[in-house]
Amino acid sequence: MLQPSPLIISRVLKPLVFFSSLLPFLLLLSAALNDNLGADPIKTLTLETGDLGLYFLLFTLALTPLRNLLGLTWLIRFRRMLGLFAFFYACLHMLIYFVLDQGLILEAMIEDIVERPYITVGFSAFVILLLLAMTSFKAAQRKLGKNWKKLHKSVFVAMALVILHYIWLVKADLLLPLTYLSVYLLLLLGRLPSLSKT
Repeated sequence: MLQPSPLIISRVLKPLVFFSSLLPFLLLLSAALNDNLGADPIKTLTLETGDLGLYFLLFTLALTPLRNLLGLTWLIRFRRMLGLFAFFYACLHMLIYFVLDQGLILEAMIEDIVERPYITVGFSAFVILLLLAMTSFKAAQRKLGKNWKKLHKSVFVAMALVILHYIWLVKADLLLPLTYLSVYLLLLLGRLPSLSKT
């Protein structure tokens, strides 16, 4: 199996993955600046950033099964980057909701989080992703020791909450969220042999 050299990974593949991951944000920004987000720009931005956060979480979770199935060990070197991009788009999703949709009105935000189940699970997923992002660096790994791996396995909980958030959001048209759920379950199944190790 072809294995790119560390130099190719660091000088070519990582920049390529980084800019490819940033491209959806740049396209959304361009659409916003050019007033090209449709009749409800806030809704468009909220949905698009939410979808992107979900996609990048799935990409991140797919790396270990792909490594196991194909022997592509070098893919794991992109896991932190893709995970942080998932958090980046989740942050945008939350900022758009809190700032543009709720106008940073604290009472309205708390009421939404407490009283609307899909907001509650979405916010819970974001809190988990925040903890994972804050502890994704080598210094945190050294400080947390064995607990670091245990903490980072909570990404599976975050992914489940994100999909539940999506299911409750769409209510009737469940084809797409159930497709994401099926992909997630397949990825989880593919990761089971190594779940206790990574």
